[in-house]
Amino acid sequence: MFKALQKYGDGIKVMGPLLPAAFPFGMITGVTALDAHLSAAAGIGQSIIVFAGAAQLAMLQLMQGHAWPPVIVLTVFIINVRFAMYSASLAPHFSQAHWSARWAIAYLMTDQSYALSIARFAREPDMTLDRKVAYYLGGASLMWFLWILATVLGFVLGAAVPPSWSLEFAVPLGFIAMLIPALRDRPSLAAAFTGGSIAVIAHGLPFNLGLFLGAVCGIGAGYACERHIEARRAQGGQNV
Repeated sequence: MFKALQKYGDGIKVMGPLLPAAFPFGMITGVTALDAHLSAAAGIGQSIIVFAGAAQLAMLQLMQGHAWPPVIVLTVFIINVRFAMYSASLAPHFSQAHWSARWAIAYLMTDQSYALSIARFAREPDMTLDRKVAYYLGGASLMWFLWILATVLGFVLGAAVPPSWSLEFAVPLGFIAMLIPALRDRPSLAAAFTGGSIAVIAHGLPFNLGLFLGAVCGIGAGYACERHIEARRAQGGQNV
């Protein structure tokens, strides 16, 4: 029990450095919800129910533009489909956990909680199931609490947040902070470079399709690079 509690604290500790980037992101979501003329219950409630920053912002922006509802739903689905990949990656670590823990893990999943957890599990392959669950939930629950708080503040302050603060600049910084430590081999480098480049080039596509296209191309590049390396190893290649 003590070791599990210690891991819970470790999860909170490692999530801490990412909070300064996530907090402005949450405030932007709250401000955008207010600009979309949502009620307090809907504006703040969508952070509790959806709990997915990029998808929430895309949804709110499309609502402001009076987009066709099926387009809004499809956009949110496309942006959030990455969580299916995260789930598949985490499944071997949590498949034996109690169903209530798995539900909590799924609900609290974010890019940050996934990246920090999968990196720690790789470094500590002997970590027990209880300690894995505690570590994950420690960081993930802290991120959830901060996200809701930031959304509330953004919604309440609304127009009082001056544009000169440039809160949106903190969003990519947070993702960069997670990405850099994960680039440990050629497939991950290929995926990051390809996905990032395509996303930038296709930034002007409607409905945030540039993000989806970048993700698909990045996955394809990483997979192709890994298959190439495996083929060379099978042929007795060296220095791969």
